[in-house]
Amino acid sequence: MRNLRVQVQILSGTNFMKLSVPISDIPYVGPKTATRFERLGIKTLRDLLFYFPKRYEDYSAITPIAKAKKGEKVCLRAKILTIQTRRTPRKKMFLTEAIIEDDSGALAVIWFNQPFVTKQLKKGCLALFIGSVQLNKKKLVLSSPSYELIAEPEAQPRSQIVSIHGNRIIPIYRETYKITSKFLRLLVWINLRHIEEIEEHLPPEIIKRNGLISLEQALKEIHFPHSFSLLNQAKKRLSFDELFLIRIYLERRRLIRETKERSFNIPFDKNLVQSFVENLSFKLTNDQKKAAWQIIKDLEKPYPMQRLLEGDVGSGKTVVAAIASLSVIHAGYQVAIIAPTEVLARQHFNQLSKDLKKIKNITIALLVSAEARVFKSQRSAKIKKEKLLKDLIQGKINIIIGTHALIQKNVKFKNLAFVVVDEQHRFGVEQRARLLNYELSITNEFKSEVRSRKSEANSTLHPHLLSMSATPIPRTLSLVFYGDLNISQLKEMPKGRKKIDTKIILPKERQEVYRFIRKEVKKGHQTFVICPLIEESEIIETRAAEKEFERLSKKIFPDLRVALLHGRKKSAEKKEIMANFVKKKTDILVSTSVIEVGIDVPNATIMMIEGSERFGLAQLHQLRGRVGRGKHQSYCFLLTEMPTKFVVARLKALVKIEDGFKLAEKDLAIRGPGDFIGRRQSGIPDLIMASLKNIDLINLAKEEATLLLKKDPELINYPLLKAKLQQMASKIHLE
Repeated sequence: MRNLRVQVQILSGTNFMKLSVPISDIPYVGPKTATRFERLGIKTLRDLLFYFPKRYEDYSAITPIAKAKKGEKVCLRAKILTIQTRRTPRKKMFLTEAIIEDDSGALAVIWFNQPFVTKQLKKGCLALFIGSVQLNKKKLVLSSPSYELIAEPEAQPRSQIVSIHGNRIIPIYRETYKITSKFLRLLVWINLRHIEEIEEHLPPEIIKRNGLISLEQALKEIHFPHSFSLLNQAKKRLSFDELFLIRIYLERRRLIRETKERSFNIPFDKNLVQSFVENLSFKLTNDQKKAAWQIIKDLEKPYPMQRLLEGDVGSGKTVVAAIASLSVIHAGYQVAIIAPTEVLARQHFNQLSKDLKKIKNITIALLVSAEARVFKSQRSAKIKKEKLLKDLIQGKINIIIGTHALIQKNVKFKNLAFVVVDEQHRFGVEQRARLLNYELSITNEFKSEVRSRKSEANSTLHPHLLSMSATPIPRTLSLVFYGDLNISQLKEMPKGRKKIDTKIILPKERQEVYRFIRKEVKKGHQTFVICPLIEESEIIETRAAEKEFERLSKKIFPDLRVALLHGRKKSAEKKEIMANFVKKKTDILVSTSVIEVGIDVPNATIMMIEGSERFGLAQLHQLRGRVGRGKHQSYCFLLTEMPTKFVVARLKALVKIEDGFKLAEKDLAIRGPGDFIGRRQSGIPDLIMASLKNIDLINLAKEEATLLLKKDPELINYPLLKAKLQQMASKIHLE
């Protein structure tokens, strides 16, 4: 690392690089180091400057050596009196020892296996030392501190010296192999001179109205804050930027859908829906009635519906989708229901076949990788895939249910008007887009309808979309990620449901749980045992499904019927295992979270979750919802091998709270947005993740975006904002 005097000389240069320049072309970075930067998502100079610190350490105050205390982290400004490196005879390691001094006293400094230190720090040098004070042989020692050479004997006056790594609030970044925070600080410091190339994309009136600092100042303060007050202002400005862009993006997408895209008009048949509801074996909840009505009214509109139906486990989302599907079929159109797993697809097929069996002249099909079936005239039968696909394009199939198999190129429809995507967050963006953008083969009977739409440039009509999710989404995340969707929520649970008895199980209580499982099996009931992993891991200490299956089947319950299910098993094998469990041929099913959705076994009364601390509260709630679906009292046991105060406190939330929406809010508060939605899927920086908890800032961004688009929906007067919006949309997928 070069000393600061060289760094200052670089800073004073006049050659500016474009922000799009590859990271490999900037000072101190070559092709080899560039590959390491890619692990952090840094490919260009712009990426580097927008790679924000994860946290900060306050070393703005210089501690006199005389006031340094054991256990304290300090920043010392001191001169080196002596320094040398020697090799210890016993452990054969390099030991670098120094004595440093300031006006108040002297202190010993020690580095382990860092012999290069003596090449950078010489006797008589003045430097900053940042580290922890420890006690070594009854003497205070500064152990392995980071350091920054701030002056040599003949260097410039102190007034001209600028510190990067000490005597300030220090940014700490996420690191990777050979890319340290110290190295990142140096690169960012050097390249912040390119800040002049970053143009202000926010309209001046928004900046002024909301008291925001400039983008230039925000970038400087986020990396090298002069105070925590200015740091908070920088966070607010940069967080607002991203939230505002997301809101603009979502609002424009909604406007385009409502003004430029066209869909099928589905009229409401009151008698049909009323007859169907009256013939159900149960009464709809008020939430189900409200959600069904909202969807029916959306289907009447000439532009594509985009609605998210959120419902807790067992809240009855499928019957709401069935009511909407019935309206679409009656109008002469087709319905596609896509699920993330074959297990869930079959569950929907069986449920809809049951719900709609009294409806005349209706054909429901199932298409998964290993099988094709049709339900017609109250009978279910296998069918060749070729025949199913032919019937589908001829319009002989009213509802088709399947997995990603429905998105294949050879799957074509006659007049697909309604798409239901269950657990939509489990599908890739491209997969969902492909399903919603079929170039529909419009037959003669529909061409006149298309021509009657004067604004329609071609024969393509977009299907209505209903997304369903059993994972309740906290309000703040809904506003950000689903701002262009209308949202319906099913918070009411069907009457007669018994509360699931949920308990935290410590290691010493494990045998008691096994005895309880045996008692339940003797009553004729069944048990789920969920493990976080398929195979054992050397890195993660937790129980794995395969190993646990071996242990339970051979040592704990050798006399019971134990089966194993996980995602790596072949489709036919998974189907057989689940079928046996449903038919009560299996007493205990050991599985991964593959059974999180789509499993309906009323006879299962125990959900035992191993390594429960490794799951989020929302996912644990989903798993818990796999039991309690019958008339028997059900139980959920949360086993943990790490009963720390934090783990137990978190799991207690699940014991106390039954409402999935409240649990989702709790999960967000405890784990943060990154873990809740999946950092890899979102691609959103930590700073923006943190802002997803700030409802006031989210609402502010929403209000400003709505106001601006009312005034200028095409952003004609804001070309820089429009360009920034296009850049963001290409990098971050919000679905």
